[in-house]
Amino acid sequence: MTKATTTIKLAGALLRKLGNTIAPTSLGEGRLCIVNYHRILEQADPLLDSEPTIDTFRWQMDLLANCFNVLPLYNAIQLLGTGRMPPRAIAITFDDGYRSTHDLALPILREYGLAATVFVTTGHIDHGSMWNDVILEATRRLSGEKLELHDIGFGSYPLHTMQDRQQTARALTERSKYLPPPMRARLNRKLETLVGSPLEQELMLTRDMLLTLDRNNIEIGGHTITHPILNCISDDEAHAEIVGNKQELESILGKPLRLFAYPNGKQNIDFDMRHARIVEEAGYDAAFTTAVGPATRHSGRFTIPRSRPWDSHPLLFAGRLLYWLSGKVS
Repeated sequence: MTKATTTIKLAGALLRKLGNTIAPTSLGEGRLCIVNYHRILEQADPLLDSEPTIDTFRWQMDLLANCFNVLPLYNAIQLLGTGRMPPRAIAITFDDGYRSTHDLALPILREYGLAATVFVTTGHIDHGSMWNDVILEATRRLSGEKLELHDIGFGSYPLHTMQDRQQTARALTERSKYLPPPMRARLNRKLETLVGSPLEQELMLTRDMLLTLDRNNIEIGGHTITHPILNCISDDEAHAEIVGNKQELESILGKPLRLFAYPNGKQNIDFDMRHARIVEEAGYDAAFTTAVGPATRHSGRFTIPRSRPWDSHPLLFAGRLLYWLSGKVS
């Protein structure tokens, strides 16, 4: 038994009692905390230090299964404002469509009997990796002590220490995030030239994996084709990204998609109500941001908050979820 598992067993009754007090079932006041993941790692990676390893993910799911009420996301949002939301209500989501959701997370979700939703970008189904993962792999593999990108307007970045490489990867990712997809692709090509070998890895879900997830109580949702910041592209491009993504996933799954997550997800920075209208007109029932805090009956159906505590200790992880369920958002 791991130290985290022991902590969960010892603290479980207290956390459940505290949660019942903080987020009780009462008419119209049900609250839902939606947690969000991206990649699950087989082992710790200094360039992905915000992503949980499989061991961390396991104790987090153990904690959610034993101390909270985990609901399928679609079912949970139907309960908002009905007075029938259970206390300590949680829903689990993943963004982008990494195959680690299938390979590493799914067995643990099945072990604990937990439902989840995966919001999938379709641009890399069956092959390759996303633009940000190309940046990470280049930063990992580049030789020398400095990365020079003046010729494409990106300046220079240090590579001397692992901390330098962490900061460089974050800086390039944040800057690229708000670029149109063609400009991101230009940076990726430049990095590949500097490294001298292909940087794409097989990180994303395949069609067969999507079907396996769908058969195992994992709902598939939409997340655009190329993961653009919607406020950085035209309305026509945003429409094509949202609708095209939905159509491809529905073709693979053979059924309608009901849920959508905005790339990056900050309202009025990454998307606005124009995009919410496109999502609604595309036939989605709800859409999700990355705002911190609980979903309530007051949440707009197409701007539902969703986040994840980053705490590395079970009690801190649970405490932050309970804090959010209390209605706090800091």
